[in-house]
Amino acid sequence: MRPRRSIPLTLITALALIYSLLPLVWLLFSATKTQEGLFGSFGLWFSGDFAFFGNIADVFAYHDGIFGRWLLNTLLYVVAGAGGATLLAALAGYGLAKFDFAGRRAVFAVVLGGVAVPPTALAVPIFLMFAKMGLTDTPWAVIIPTLASPFGLYLMWTYSREAVPDEILESARIDGAGEFKTFFSLAVPLLAPGLVTVLLFNTVMTWNNFFLPLIMLKDADLFPLTLGLYSWNEQGTTAGGDVVFNLVITGSLLTIVPLIVAFLLLQRYWQSGLAAGSVKQ
Repeated sequence: MRPRRSIPLTLITALALIYSLLPLVWLLFSATKTQEGLFGSFGLWFSGDFAFFGNIADVFAYHDGIFGRWLLNTLLYVVAGAGGATLLAALAGYGLAKFDFAGRRAVFAVVLGGVAVPPTALAVPIFLMFAKMGLTDTPWAVIIPTLASPFGLYLMWTYSREAVPDEILESARIDGAGEFKTFFSLAVPLLAPGLVTVLLFNTVMTWNNFFLPLIMLKDADLFPLTLGLYSWNEQGTTAGGDVVFNLVITGSLLTIVPLIVAFLLLQRYWQSGLAAGSVKQ
Protein backbone atom coordinates (compact mmCIF):
# COMPACT_ATOMS: atom_id res chain seq x y z
CA MET A 1 0.00 0.00 0.00
CA ARG A 2 1.44 3.31 -1.09
CA PRO A 3 1.60 5.96 1.64
CA ARG A 4 -0.75 8.91 1.19
CA ARG A 5 0.79 12.22 0.25
CA SER A 6 -0.06 15.25 2.33
CA ILE A 7 -0.45 18.31 0.12
CA PRO A 8 -0.13 20.85 2.98
CA LEU A 9 3.01 19.10 4.27
CA THR A 10 4.46 19.04 0.75
CA LEU A 11 3.80 22.76 0.34
CA ILE A 12 5.36 23.56 3.72
CA THR A 13 8.42 21.47 2.85
CA ALA A 14 8.72 23.22 -0.53
CA LEU A 15 8.51 26.65 1.12
CA ALA A 16 11.16 25.64 3.66
CA LEU A 17 13.40 24.42 0.83
CA ILE A 18 12.99 27.67 -1.10
CA TYR A 19 13.61 29.71 2.04
CA SER A 20 16.81 27.76 2.74
CA LEU A 21 18.21 27.76 -0.79
CA LEU A 22 17.26 31.28 -1.88
CA PRO A 23 20.20 33.02 -0.10
CA LEU A 24 22.61 30.49 -1.60
CA VAL A 25 21.18 31.03 -5.09
CA TRP A 26 21.50 34.79 -4.65
CA LEU A 27 25.09 34.35 -3.49
CA LEU A 28 25.93 32.21 -6.54
CA PHE A 29 24.55 34.77 -8.99
CA SER A 30 26.06 37.74 -7.15
CA ALA A 31 29.52 36.16 -7.12
CA THR A 32 29.52 36.29 -10.94
CA LYS A 33 29.06 40.08 -11.05
CA THR A 34 31.36 43.04 -11.01
CA GLN A 35 31.05 45.81 -8.44
CA GLU A 36 28.82 47.80 -10.82
CA GLY A 37 26.79 44.73 -11.77
CA LEU A 38 25.81 44.09 -8.17
CA PHE A 39 23.76 47.28 -8.03
CA GLY A 40 22.68 47.47 -11.66
CA SER A 41 21.07 44.07 -12.21
CA PHE A 42 18.45 41.72 -10.79
CA GLY A 43 19.79 39.83 -7.79
CA LEU A 44 18.64 36.38 -8.89
CA TRP A 45 20.13 36.45 -12.39
CA PHE A 46 23.36 37.17 -14.19
CA SER A 47 24.49 40.64 -15.25
CA GLY A 48 26.16 41.55 -18.54
CA ASP A 49 29.70 40.69 -17.46
CA PHE A 50 30.54 37.22 -16.11
CA ALA A 51 33.25 38.05 -13.57
CA PHE A 52 33.22 34.94 -11.40
CA PHE A 53 36.76 33.74 -12.07
CA GLY A 54 38.09 37.29 -12.04
CA ASN A 55 36.46 37.84 -8.64
CA ILE A 56 38.08 34.67 -7.28
CA ALA A 57 41.49 35.82 -8.49
CA ASP A 58 40.94 39.28 -6.98
CA VAL A 59 39.87 37.77 -3.63
CA PHE A 60 43.15 35.90 -3.28
CA ALA A 61 45.20 38.85 -4.55
CA TYR A 62 43.58 41.67 -2.56
CA HIS A 63 45.68 43.12 0.29
CA ASP A 64 48.69 40.99 -0.63
CA GLY A 65 46.70 37.77 -0.55
CA ILE A 66 45.52 38.07 3.05
CA PHE A 67 42.42 35.99 2.25
CA GLY A 68 44.66 32.93 1.97
CA ARG A 69 46.10 33.74 5.40
CA TRP A 70 42.60 33.99 6.84
CA LEU A 71 41.74 30.63 5.28
CA LEU A 72 44.78 29.00 6.90
CA ASN A 73 43.90 30.64 10.24
CA THR A 74 40.37 29.24 10.03
CA LEU A 75 41.69 25.77 9.23
CA LEU A 76 44.03 26.01 12.24
CA TYR A 77 41.19 27.05 14.54
CA VAL A 78 39.00 24.22 13.23
CA VAL A 79 41.66 21.50 13.45
CA ALA A 80 42.92 22.53 16.89
CA GLY A 81 39.67 23.85 18.35
CA ALA A 82 36.94 21.66 16.84
CA GLY A 83 39.18 18.59 16.73
CA GLY A 84 40.29 19.07 20.33
CA ALA A 85 36.72 19.75 21.47
CA THR A 86 35.55 16.53 19.81
CA LEU A 87 38.29 14.47 21.46
CA LEU A 88 37.60 15.98 24.90
CA ALA A 89 33.85 15.52 24.47
CA ALA A 90 34.37 11.87 23.52
CA LEU A 91 36.63 11.17 26.51
CA ALA A 92 34.39 12.99 28.99
CA GLY A 93 31.13 11.61 27.58
CA TYR A 94 32.51 8.07 27.58
CA GLY A 95 33.74 8.51 31.15
CA LEU A 96 30.38 9.80 32.38
CA ALA A 97 28.52 6.97 30.65
CA LYS A 98 30.75 4.04 31.60
CA PHE A 99 32.29 4.91 34.99
CA ASP A 100 30.63 5.40 38.34
CA PHE A 101 32.42 7.93 40.55
CA ALA A 102 31.70 10.42 43.30
CA GLY A 103 30.21 13.66 41.98
CA ARG A 104 29.02 12.12 38.75
CA ARG A 105 25.55 13.65 39.06
CA ALA A 106 27.02 17.05 39.86
CA VAL A 107 29.26 16.92 36.79
CA PHE A 108 26.32 15.96 34.63
CA ALA A 109 24.25 18.83 36.05
CA VAL A 110 27.06 21.27 35.24
CA VAL A 111 27.19 19.91 31.68
CA LEU A 112 23.45 20.41 31.24
CA GLY A 113 23.79 23.92 32.62
CA GLY A 114 26.59 24.60 30.15
CA VAL A 115 24.35 23.59 27.26
CA ALA A 116 21.77 26.18 28.34
CA VAL A 117 24.25 29.08 28.59
CA PRO A 118 24.66 31.01 25.30
CA PRO A 119 28.30 31.50 24.24
CA THR A 120 27.84 35.27 23.92
CA ALA A 121 27.09 35.48 27.65
CA LEU A 122 30.54 34.05 28.40
CA ALA A 123 32.47 36.11 25.86
CA VAL A 124 33.19 39.12 28.08
CA PRO A 125 34.29 37.08 31.16
CA ILE A 126 36.51 34.97 28.92
CA PHE A 127 38.04 38.11 27.41
CA LEU A 128 38.80 39.59 30.84
CA MET A 129 40.38 36.32 31.98
CA PHE A 130 42.50 35.99 28.85
CA ALA A 131 43.51 39.67 29.04
CA LYS A 132 44.94 39.12 32.52
CA MET A 133 46.87 36.10 31.25
CA GLY A 134 48.19 38.04 28.26
CA LEU A 135 46.65 35.67 25.72
CA THR A 136 44.45 38.11 23.82
CA ASP A 137 45.39 38.79 20.20
CA THR A 138 46.93 35.33 19.93
CA PRO A 139 45.59 32.14 18.30
CA TRP A 140 45.13 30.64 21.79
CA ALA A 141 42.43 33.21 22.50
CA VAL A 142 40.27 31.53 19.86
CA ILE A 143 41.39 27.90 20.23
CA ILE A 144 41.18 27.43 24.02
CA PRO A 145 37.55 28.61 24.51
CA THR A 146 36.51 26.46 21.55
CA LEU A 147 37.75 23.32 23.32
CA ALA A 148 34.79 23.45 25.72
CA SER A 149 31.74 21.90 24.05
CA PRO A 150 28.98 21.07 26.57
CA PHE A 151 26.56 20.03 23.83
CA GLY A 152 29.16 17.75 22.26
CA LEU A 153 29.89 16.21 25.66
CA TYR A 154 26.18 15.59 26.27
CA LEU A 155 25.79 14.05 22.82
CA MET A 156 28.77 11.75 23.35
CA TRP A 157 27.47 10.74 26.77
CA THR A 158 24.13 9.77 25.24
CA TYR A 159 25.75 7.94 22.34
CA SER A 160 28.27 6.11 24.56
CA ARG A 161 25.49 4.68 26.69
CA GLU A 162 23.80 3.12 23.66
CA ALA A 163 26.69 2.26 21.35
CA VAL A 164 29.30 0.73 23.68
CA PRO A 165 28.12 -2.47 25.44
CA ASP A 166 29.43 -2.94 28.97
CA GLU A 167 30.16 -6.60 28.20
CA ILE A 168 32.82 -5.67 25.64
CA LEU A 169 34.54 -3.38 28.13
CA GLU A 170 34.49 -6.05 30.82
CA SER A 171 36.00 -8.59 28.44
CA ALA A 172 38.81 -6.20 27.53
CA ARG A 173 39.56 -5.52 31.19
CA ILE A 174 39.63 -9.24 31.98
CA ASP A 175 42.15 -9.66 29.15
CA GLY A 176 44.36 -7.07 30.85
CA ALA A 177 43.77 -4.08 28.54
CA GLY A 178 44.18 -0.67 30.12
CA GLU A 179 41.41 1.91 30.06
CA PHE A 180 42.98 4.11 27.38
CA LYS A 181 43.71 1.11 25.17
CA THR A 182 40.15 -0.10 25.65
CA PHE A 183 38.80 3.31 24.72
CA PHE A 184 40.89 3.86 21.59
CA SER A 185 40.85 0.24 20.38
CA LEU A 186 37.28 -0.82 21.16
CA ALA A 187 35.15 2.19 22.03
CA VAL A 188 36.29 4.65 19.36
CA PRO A 189 35.28 2.41 16.38
CA LEU A 190 31.85 1.94 17.96
CA LEU A 191 31.57 5.68 18.63
CA ALA A 192 32.61 6.69 15.09
CA PRO A 193 29.15 7.90 13.94
CA GLY A 194 28.71 9.94 17.11
CA LEU A 195 32.23 11.33 16.83
CA VAL A 196 31.60 12.46 13.27
CA THR A 197 28.33 14.10 14.31
CA VAL A 198 30.01 16.02 17.13
CA LEU A 199 32.93 16.90 14.86
CA LEU A 200 30.58 18.34 12.26
CA PHE A 201 28.73 20.44 14.81
CA ASN A 202 31.98 21.72 16.30
CA THR A 203 33.45 22.38 12.86
CA VAL A 204 30.46 24.47 11.80
CA MET A 205 30.48 26.42 15.06
CA THR A 206 34.22 27.10 14.85
CA TRP A 207 34.21 27.86 11.13
CA ASN A 208 31.38 30.38 11.58
CA ASN A 209 32.73 31.76 14.85
CA PHE A 210 32.60 35.55 14.71
CA PHE A 211 31.92 37.19 18.06
CA LEU A 212 34.79 35.57 19.97
CA PRO A 213 37.47 36.51 17.40
CA LEU A 214 35.92 39.98 17.18
CA ILE A 215 36.61 40.74 20.82
CA MET A 216 39.84 38.73 21.12
CA LEU A 217 41.81 39.68 18.01
CA LYS A 218 43.15 42.98 16.70
CA ASP A 219 45.89 41.76 14.37
CA ALA A 220 44.40 41.23 10.90
CA ASP A 221 46.93 38.46 10.23
CA LEU A 222 45.18 36.36 12.91
CA PHE A 223 41.63 36.89 11.68
CA PRO A 224 39.47 33.93 10.64
CA LEU A 225 37.49 34.19 7.42
CA THR A 226 34.35 35.49 9.13
CA LEU A 227 36.10 38.42 10.77
CA GLY A 228 38.27 39.12 7.74
CA LEU A 229 35.31 39.37 5.37
CA TYR A 230 33.54 41.58 7.92
CA SER A 231 36.51 43.95 7.89
CA TRP A 232 36.37 44.13 4.08
CA ASN A 233 32.65 44.83 4.22
CA GLU A 234 33.15 47.62 6.77
CA GLN A 235 35.56 49.37 4.41
CA GLY A 236 32.62 50.35 2.24
CA THR A 237 30.85 52.10 5.11
CA THR A 238 33.71 54.44 6.02
CA ALA A 239 34.57 57.70 4.29
CA GLY A 240 37.22 57.11 1.65
CA GLY A 241 37.22 53.36 2.27
CA ASP A 242 37.84 50.85 -0.50
CA VAL A 243 34.46 49.44 -1.61
CA VAL A 244 34.89 45.75 -2.45
CA PHE A 245 31.43 44.28 -2.02
CA ASN A 246 31.97 41.96 -4.98
CA LEU A 247 35.01 40.49 -3.22
CA VAL A 248 33.08 40.13 0.05
CA ILE A 249 30.33 38.18 -1.71
CA THR A 250 32.75 35.98 -3.64
CA GLY A 251 34.78 35.37 -0.49
CA SER A 252 31.60 34.42 1.36
CA LEU A 253 30.79 31.86 -1.33
CA LEU A 254 34.30 30.41 -1.09
CA THR A 255 33.95 30.28 2.68
CA ILE A 256 30.90 28.01 2.68
CA VAL A 257 32.23 25.57 0.05
CA PRO A 258 34.40 23.57 2.52
CA LEU A 259 31.43 23.14 4.88
CA ILE A 260 29.20 21.89 2.07
CA VAL A 261 31.88 19.41 0.97
CA ALA A 262 32.35 18.20 4.55
CA PHE A 263 28.64 17.59 5.00
CA LEU A 264 28.34 15.76 1.69
CA LEU A 265 31.31 13.49 2.44
CA LEU A 266 30.29 12.73 6.04
CA GLN A 267 26.53 12.74 5.58
CA ARG A 268 25.99 9.01 6.12
CA TYR A 269 27.97 9.05 9.38
CA TRP A 270 26.12 12.15 10.51
CA GLN A 271 22.70 10.63 9.87
CA SER A 272 23.55 7.39 11.64
CA GLY A 273 24.90 9.40 14.58
CA LEU A 274 21.68 11.38 14.92
CA ALA A 275 19.67 8.13 14.83
CA ALA A 276 21.61 6.59 17.72
CA GLY A 277 19.34 5.23 20.41
CA SER A 278 16.18 5.72 18.36
CA VAL A 279 15.65 1.95 18.02
CA LYS A 280 15.45 -0.22 21.11
CA GLN A 281 17.44 -3.46 20.82
